[in-house]
Amino acid sequence: MRKNNVLMAFFLSLVILFSSVAKADEGMWIPMLIGKNYDQMKKQGFKLTPEDLYSINKASLKDAIVSFGGFCTGEIVSKNGLIFTNHHCGYDAIASHSTPQDNILDNGFWAKSYVEEKVVPGLFVNFLVRMEDVTAKINAATAGLPDAQKAAKIEETGKQIAADAVKGTGYEGFVRDFYKGNQYFLYVFQKFTDIRLVGTPPQSIGKYGGDTDNWVWPRHTGDFSVFRVYASKDNKPADYSAENKPYTPKKYLPVSIKGLKNGDFSMVYGFPGRTDRFLTSYGVKLATDKTSPTIVKLRDIRLKAWKEEMDKDVATRLKFSSKYANIANYWKYYIGQTEQLKRLKIYEQKQKQEAEFTKWAASNPQYAQLTDQYRAAYAAYEPFAIERTYINEGFLATSWVKQLVALASAAKRDENTFNEAKKILVSSLPEYEETYNETADKKIFAKINASFYNDIPKNQHPKFFTVIAQDNWQGNPEETFSKYGNSLWENSNLIKPEKLKSFMSGNPSLKDIEKDPAYQYAVNLIPVDFIRTNMGSVISDFETAKANLDKLYLKALLEKNKGKLMYPDANSTMRITYGNVQNYTPKDGITYNITTTIDGVMQKYVPGDSEFDLPQNLIDAYNARNFGQYGEKGTLVVNFISNNDITGGNSGSPVINGNGELIGLAFDGNWEAMSGDIAFDKQYKRTICVDTRYVLWCIDVLGGAKNIIAELDIRKDSATVPAKKKVVSYK
Repeated sequence: MRKNNVLMAFFLSLVILFSSVAKADEGMWIPMLIGKNYDQMKKQGFKLTPEDLYSINKASLKDAIVSFGGFCTGEIVSKNGLIFTNHHCGYDAIASHSTPQDNILDNGFWAKSYVEEKVVPGLFVNFLVRMEDVTAKINAATAGLPDAQKAAKIEETGKQIAADAVKGTGYEGFVRDFYKGNQYFLYVFQKFTDIRLVGTPPQSIGKYGGDTDNWVWPRHTGDFSVFRVYASKDNKPADYSAENKPYTPKKYLPVSIKGLKNGDFSMVYGFPGRTDRFLTSYGVKLATDKTSPTIVKLRDIRLKAWKEEMDKDVATRLKFSSKYANIANYWKYYIGQTEQLKRLKIYEQKQKQEAEFTKWAASNPQYAQLTDQYRAAYAAYEPFAIERTYINEGFLATSWVKQLVALASAAKRDENTFNEAKKILVSSLPEYEETYNETADKKIFAKINASFYNDIPKNQHPKFFTVIAQDNWQGNPEETFSKYGNSLWENSNLIKPEKLKSFMSGNPSLKDIEKDPAYQYAVNLIPVDFIRTNMGSVISDFETAKANLDKLYLKALLEKNKGKLMYPDANSTMRITYGNVQNYTPKDGITYNITTTIDGVMQKYVPGDSEFDLPQNLIDAYNARNFGQYGEKGTLVVNFISNNDITGGNSGSPVINGNGELIGLAFDGNWEAMSGDIAFDKQYKRTICVDTRYVLWCIDVLGGAKNIIAELDIRKDSATVPAKKKVVSYK
């Protein structure tokens, strides 16, 4: 591979930022370049080579890591394509296979042969094949273009680079930007779409602690599930077929049950979603004062309405479980992030950094006005920030509104697009009907519209919204929009599932649909039109200004900190973070241990409670002290903590020791450091992991799935633990 010396010199300056402040536990590092961190990793306890981590010439650890569904991470743990990931990552697949008659979400499930494994339509995994720096190509394509044309050209060029790279290979690819558009990488990956559910503990184990314990340490959650990749007879990606075989991977992880001690090396390898570590003080203040509290408020409306219905019967609970869990997770996240940003005084820290930057930049005309330009951009945007938040988190949170907005958006383009959108709507009807609940949906609709009425200044109310309020006024906003909602439900053919199915079966024209009152409401909420009509160019002006300022700010920081180490923000691409298993002190007089045990699980046990109930066989095994080879000092470790740097998307990521063995699965962060996506805190930041010994104990002792245990390379001390191998038939 030819290398551009100028480009490489530029990149070296890019990846060597902040070494004086970045510690071994901080940073989401690019695998291809991890050799730059190798000496520090060795000091921390890593015993392999950089090529063992990432190589395109031989099997390496990267080949055992998968992007799971595009929203989580998984790891291959057997020569037969077995995947470990989190229970919450597999939650939707588990819930979709659950009924009141066969409730595997509550009761658990373990396939004892391949034929018992459950197909999961729509689920996929991606293996990274290779990555390549393509900054020079992107820069060449955009040279000389005005700013207004660059974004489209970057997107076009990136797609062409990816298409050229994967042509004739069967692979897929994309180009991502790094350092706010100062760097670009091509990613080539192999996508497998025949993924099957192999096993899951009951959610009383997999989700133990529920929302109460979410984002909290000490933790006692068995957050894992098991899947398998299937491939064609020639080991290639293939659509589901009964003839497909378990995939034979290039690499899989051995599983350690050796035990842990404070200070042990730990590495997390996965696909972190998004961080914003270079967000300015203006962005921090807007988030803490405006947008995050609004998100929490709007999600709370949905959660309360759903929970009231879920508590009525098992069938409703199962139907809502997956989307409730998804919304609840980041509902609590935004609460915690806001609290910790304030407690750790991140706004003040950012202000200090910006003051230092401004002093440095004063003599450089290109950078001297950056902070003033940021201030002006945020000042113009701030009055509209809450209204904008209401679009996705409020109005479009109602399923039927979101469907009709998609239909209306398609109708604005052309007839073919509209007809395709109608087909998509019809095909999604079973899913819509499955989670439809008129009581909850009406309550959510009325409360969100009423909240908008109260929260947004009247001079910012859209015309259509003002007319609705005036025509239906009942003395207060909630009763007003409740009345309006009831009218829509009764008079529309596009909300109630039965009426919707009947109406769509007649293949209605756009004119027919346009007469419907629900459509007439939804057509006003097409995001682009809503923003343009009610906010003018404020949003687009802000986004353009911020993107340009961010890119320039990062460029300036590269110059200011030349010769110092820097990692890029997470952007859903593969990263490595390394550090140690490590305890911490959250407040004076309290030090948290590195592990929790099954004794703590039993101490929290509340029979019949939705968050702290337990399956009887766990209680029985505990009372009998039946921990098998997985126990330690008369108990069983459940969870542990490390100081690794992770974020959303890392869920399910393998936690790997210095020998390259799996010691746990990352599944959460801790409350004291929930500011981490914006500001990493060395003192408090911890990753919460489920210990492999608890995972295997649940599979083996509680689940009786000896066939799964027999697939694994289980290691204790320096030798592999002997295990009776069971041959599992394909038929």
